[in-house]
Amino acid sequence: MPLQWAGLSPELLLTVDRDGGERLCAQLERQLRDAIRSGRLQAGERLPSSRELARVLGLSRGLVQDCYAQLQAEGYLVTRVGSATRVADCAQVEAVPAAPAPDAGPRMIADFRHGVPDLRSFPIADWLWATREAARTIPTAELDYGDPRGSSALREVVAGYLRRVRGAAADPARTVVCSGYAQGLGLALRALAGSGVRMVAYEDPGGPATATAAAEAAGLTAVPVPVDEAGVDVRQLEATGARAVIVTPAHQWPTGVVLAPERRHALTEWAARRDAYVIEDDYDAEFRYDREPVGSLQGLAADRVISIGTVSKSLAPALRLGWLLCPPALAQPLTDLKRIADRGSPALDQLALARLIESGRYDRHLRRMRTTYATRRTALVFALSRHAPSVRLSGLAAGFHAVAHLPSGTDEGAVVAEARARGVGLYGMSACRSSGAASPPQLVLGFGDLTDRAIIEGVEAVGDLLMGADS
Repeated sequence: MPLQWAGLSPELLLTVDRDGGERLCAQLERQLRDAIRSGRLQAGERLPSSRELARVLGLSRGLVQDCYAQLQAEGYLVTRVGSATRVADCAQVEAVPAAPAPDAGPRMIADFRHGVPDLRSFPIADWLWATREAARTIPTAELDYGDPRGSSALREVVAGYLRRVRGAAADPARTVVCSGYAQGLGLALRALAGSGVRMVAYEDPGGPATATAAAEAAGLTAVPVPVDEAGVDVRQLEATGARAVIVTPAHQWPTGVVLAPERRHALTEWAARRDAYVIEDDYDAEFRYDREPVGSLQGLAADRVISIGTVSKSLAPALRLGWLLCPPALAQPLTDLKRIADRGSPALDQLALARLIESGRYDRHLRRMRTTYATRRTALVFALSRHAPSVRLSGLAAGFHAVAHLPSGTDEGAVVAEARARGVGLYGMSACRSSGAASPPQLVLGFGDLTDRAIIEGVEAVGDLLMGADS
């Protein structure tokens, strides 16, 4: 589909050489021909008006009109009365052929991708309101590069929100706004590397690909530490010799377990004793159903915990907005690293988020989404009980994913492959294990961006696969 330039005449890069021997009209014709034949100008694309192109190139309008007329006669351009001059549909004889489209496979009935919120429920009206309010009231000084830690308005609002909702020991002066979790983790690991840390541990199962890639980029070695029903095993963490660890204490990714109180205290004691740091990924703590919310680990040991939060799960990943709560010793190094990385995150988006939170619209959206996700969770439980009753679910107390425990002996990879052939996206736990092992066979079922109907139809389509040897 050709670009439809709106409004004023679109610009076009052309040059003329007045000192060369080639006529100006011939130069213009040649460059336009080459641009069309090579695909730089696509079929159906609008050209500048003859008046505008003549003004930009310093030529007479009659010369440009003669050029357009010649190319129209050759079949490169089309012109209609009252309409712009455009590239003819059959003009691109030398354009690079498009690569064949990949086989899309069967129509997807349901894709149980994890880590994705309900994108259809993004509060677009509230976000537009917040953006207009931010743009209407933005101080002129905020349009400059500003503080690399981020807008003081957003840091104040986020700190207040985290103290109120997450029980965090949040200080705006030690809060750094970042562009999502990936940047936050990268900044944290580079700051730790600068302080002398050489090894970082991560939960297993967890996110081995993310942790190892970020550690490698920071010059650190990453080592896995097992997770059990009480969370990360602090004794085995101690045995690694690491001086940093990445954890998801409120809702462990992907098992869904909560870090037990005794493990929380053991972890903070380990950090104090080893002069170590804990990186807390507070990724979906807003969405709890079966119990009261669990407070932030950072609130127990603000001098030893770097807490990373984002709006990727509460609003949408596309916003690329998050924050780090920094221990005093790392606040300045993290600020310096953020300055070097990008001089600070986009100011207008930060101010819009601040307005959204302080207006109460953010809390209202979260309440609505808790109800939505709870309903979808119920749909998943119902569908499995009906179509795959031998499959046990865990990790349902919070968030919008669950772990499905397949019958012993089931081939996890074969289930995933066959489900895809039936139009259902399933994802194995093996990708979350440092070893890549597919045993015990488990699936991580995301239901955040699926409707109730899609959940039920998707499970129905693969119920016999999930039953495995018992079917």
